[in-house]
Amino acid sequence: MIFSRLSFLNAAAGLALLCAGDAAIRGVYAHGGHGGGEQLPDGEFRATPVITIEGHGGFETNLDGKPEHYAIDGQFGYVFEWGLPNNGIFAIEATIGPSVVYGEAEHFYGVVHAHGDDHDDHGDHDDHGREDHDEHEDHGHEDHEEHDEHDEHGHEDHDDHDEHGHEDHDDHGHDDHGHEDHDDHDEHGHDDHHGHAHESGAPFKRTDVRGYLAARYQPNEQLAFQVSWMPYYVTGPGEEFGEGLKNEVGVNVTYAFGDGDVNFALGDGLEDVIDGVFISVENRTGWESDSTYIGNYTDVWPGFGFNVDLLNITLSGGPRFYVPGSYSGLSSRTDWGGELELEYPITDKIALFAHWEPVYSTEDWGSEGGKGWNHHIGTGVTFSF
Repeated sequence: MIFSRLSFLNAAAGLALLCAGDAAIRGVYAHGGHGGGEQLPDGEFRATPVITIEGHGGFETNLDGKPEHYAIDGQFGYVFEWGLPNNGIFAIEATIGPSVVYGEAEHFYGVVHAHGDDHDDHGDHDDHGREDHDEHEDHGHEDHEEHDEHDEHGHEDHDDHDEHGHEDHDDHGHDDHGHEDHDDHDEHGHDDHHGHAHESGAPFKRTDVRGYLAARYQPNEQLAFQVSWMPYYVTGPGEEFGEGLKNEVGVNVTYAFGDGDVNFALGDGLEDVIDGVFISVENRTGWESDSTYIGNYTDVWPGFGFNVDLLNITLSGGPRFYVPGSYSGLSSRTDWGGELELEYPITDKIALFAHWEPVYSTEDWGSEGGKGWNHHIGTGVTFSF
């Protein structure tokens, strides 16, 4: 029954993702196209209330245990737009709302599990186990001598050997200090440290708070600059870095080679493809809830955006240059990723969207960041008023 409920919740989250939009991915303009609604004339101002409901999931199939996260977000806020010359625009988008978390919470790309004190305890455990093992060997050796005495003095000493040798071995040797302490360590040390991140399934955990604040400057239809801040407040226990405010900052520059008006349903052909081609350079930097600097990555991704009737499709991909924080003890690497984004307006006030971002990690960091794929999917709906 529990499995069925979890499966239903996971399926519901996936369905919500296919019906909703991601405010952090949607800009006022989509990669040089006209995805932000009607063009605002020079000198005019517009304030638009927006509500976005999104479901999203992450699947780190390259890690031991294949950890997953799911969440359903409700974002409420405004988009403020100022019209500029040359069909340009300056916009500020600000939203905030609850994030209902299943499994583990969404985290910054490439985060690994900090060892810290738990790792040191693991070393102490090894030393303690080794000392007890040596003690066991010494004690066993003494008992062996008593056994030799038994050969000389008879059966009674043999009984003493059983009582004081073997029993003492159980009480003071490997069984108590080796197995018991080892089990203790597993229960309260290493497993607790990794349990939340590598547990199977996606049980409900809590409701966190997610925010989004972005400023976008687009001087014309081809060039756009954006800075964004994505705060995320963990409201309770269950995450490795504890309760508190996570922070992620992004900087993006996009250059479109054409005007973005490619619609294959209206007769555009291959000769019009250049109008939908763009290149995007984006850097993201992240800090965890205890202020640990997680690292940063830079995507240099060319892409292609086009329409099929009302459906907007954007494809992009390329190298991801990832530099983890010093907390991880790991070196930088170059991954490869891509993204598929879909957006479909139901009315001029309601838009559905979905996205899928697969990334291939090129270095084998073992359980902390194995070689292979991880995926992030999301879908939602945005209402503007």
